[in-house]
Amino acid sequence: MQHYIHLLKTQEVLRRLSLIQLISYFGAWFSNIAIYTLLIELNVSAFIIALVASFHFLPGVLQAPVSGVLIDKFSPKKLMLSLIIIEIFATFSFLLVSSNKWIFLLFILVFIRMGAASFYFTLEMSLLPKILDGKSLQYANEIHSIIWSVSYTLGMAVSGFLVYEFGVKMAFVIDGFLFVLAFVLLLNLKINIEFEKIKESFFTTFKEGIHYLKKNPKIVHLIFMHAAVGLTVFDALVALMAKEYYASILAVPLALGIIHATRALALVIGPVFLGKWISSARLTYLFLFQGFAMILWASIFENFYLSLGGAFLTGLATTTLWSYTYTLIQTHADKEYYGRVIAYNDMVFLLTASLSSLVVGLLLEFSWNISNVLMSLGSAFYIAAIYYIYVRKHYDI
Repeated sequence: MQHYIHLLKTQEVLRRLSLIQLISYFGAWFSNIAIYTLLIELNVSAFIIALVASFHFLPGVLQAPVSGVLIDKFSPKKLMLSLIIIEIFATFSFLLVSSNKWIFLLFILVFIRMGAASFYFTLEMSLLPKILDGKSLQYANEIHSIIWSVSYTLGMAVSGFLVYEFGVKMAFVIDGFLFVLAFVLLLNLKINIEFEKIKESFFTTFKEGIHYLKKNPKIVHLIFMHAAVGLTVFDALVALMAKEYYASILAVPLALGIIHATRALALVIGPVFLGKWISSARLTYLFLFQGFAMILWASIFENFYLSLGGAFLTGLATTTLWSYTYTLIQTHADKEYYGRVIAYNDMVFLLTASLSSLVVGLLLEFSWNISNVLMSLGSAFYIAAIYYIYVRKHYDI
């Protein structure tokens, strides 16, 4: 923990960006409970819930070719401010969704807001390797993932109680003002980095990025390794668990908040213990543990209290898997291609998360039970472990 504190003390830009992350992510997860609660109140099908979950990731997939080029061509701060403004307007517009006839608007707004959020994330992650390197870069990625987890924990937990007491609209209002605060904090931040604007045309820049990946298959393999973590997106599954199994015990928003907060607590604790332990040689064991934890959760989730234990174990390795595989990609990419490589990486990751959500919805519509779906997702991590063994055997990682 001391190395995280030291890094934040000595890196002013990282410290301010981390605070903005904390506020923005807290707001995003705060209103997420409200979105799923609203869908359950409107009594939509399991597939609609899963489709909304997929819309949290689909924008990042579609915009990646564009965002990667823009990141390498334009000033980062102006782009970041513009993206937060989009998030502010989209979040306040959620207040307009009040019945089933406005579901289409919910899809549009989720798509727009998450598109801006995904672009912002890609932009920020392409900044980190320009500020830091080596272990400092790994620690910065871990700080980012811890902040995500803390925001996830507090946002889900607090929102669960607030939505239960005051309704979904209050969550959207608070979320909107949190993004306003993030905008103000970013407005006077000086990001003094060496920025060399690429002068080539958009198409040429895009084509060069694709050519670069073709010449560096190791980076492509690492992108696929990182994408496996996208299978841990459980929003739709947890919403359906709460609706079908826990509603008789406590209110749905409370159940959603408690389960997400429990798993997110593990997401925070995990890197504190695993951050110094993890290495390229040990990454295989982390993939295996992730798969085991998900399969265990699948076997006990029907009992709400046992499900909390399963959710906790499932979250322990996830943050370190995400941050370490991300660091490997940043480390092996050349500086002038950071924006495009990170964008393509996020595209594959988000595509995995989006397709995973859609497949979950389809399987449930075709009468698969939640346990079998979760076990299947867990089994995929055993395949990821085997794949990583192959990659290490053929490339210097």
